[in-house]
Amino acid sequence: MSGATASGQSGWALARRRFRRHRLAMASAAVLVILAVLSISAPLVAYLLDLDPAAVDLFNRFQGPSPAHPLGTDELGRDVLVRLLYGGRVSLLVGITAALVASVIGTAVGLLAGYYGGRLDALLMRLTDGIIALPLLPLLIVLAAVDLAKIGVPAAIADSESVSLYRIIIIVALAGWTTVARLVRGAALTLRERDFVDAAHGMGAGALRIMGIHILPNLVSPIIVATTLSVGNIILLESVLSFLGLGIQPPIPSWGNMLTNAQELIWSAPALAFYPGILIFVTVIAFNFLGDGLQDALDPKAMER
Repeated sequence: MSGATASGQSGWALARRRFRRHRLAMASAAVLVILAVLSISAPLVAYLLDLDPAAVDLFNRFQGPSPAHPLGTDELGRDVLVRLLYGGRVSLLVGITAALVASVIGTAVGLLAGYYGGRLDALLMRLTDGIIALPLLPLLIVLAAVDLAKIGVPAAIADSESVSLYRIIIIVALAGWTTVARLVRGAALTLRERDFVDAAHGMGAGALRIMGIHILPNLVSPIIVATTLSVGNIILLESVLSFLGLGIQPPIPSWGNMLTNAQELIWSAPALAFYPGILIFVTVIAFNFLGDGLQDALDPKAMER
């Protein structure tokens, strides 16, 4: 056991060294940490600047940068910097949470399909193929446009301000687990034929124990990579839905609905569209570079290629 532990620790140490050699991934990780820290500190920034992100001041519309408003104000006189930070909290929360939920669903489906095989594998993979075959964006638009009150959701929940946030997380997660499921299923099909799985069978271990203790730890690397890469795509999807008016609904700010509010002001106040647009772009690119770096670090064959 100590030898296996030492081998695992040395493997992770090698992965860390390979990751540190990936300069774009390191820079992307630093950018994402800065964005996350700034977004988390949004209430502190609002307190220090003595600003309310939802306060409307029609006498100070379209103000330029100043000590009181470092990035100026929007069409309703609200501080742009504070709203960007609060919007970052929402966009990052949606991306990370939906990616984690989708990863859990995909891991469960892929692990069951790969370990048991046979009819269960065929059923789960046909379900996966069916979801992959659906056009993703139109599907999300339809699901996001459903009136929750008409499908039996209590009015108190359907009319709450935060329901759009939870709905986006749920529908994106339910549509985004297929990539992880296929990766996990392929790896599980190989791992179930390995000697250590046969040994666990011989010692009387049950299916759940074998999947959870012997197979799942060997799938951590592809799951981490797939989850990281999906965060950027989910943030982009949330921004698209919010831009179309079907995502996060005001007064909750997100980078997507900030773009929606700025689309009619693109010529008179281009900065209102530039700031959330560049933040979406940088965040998505950073998550993609981070995923590439993790893939190279956790898969030596990818590094060689």
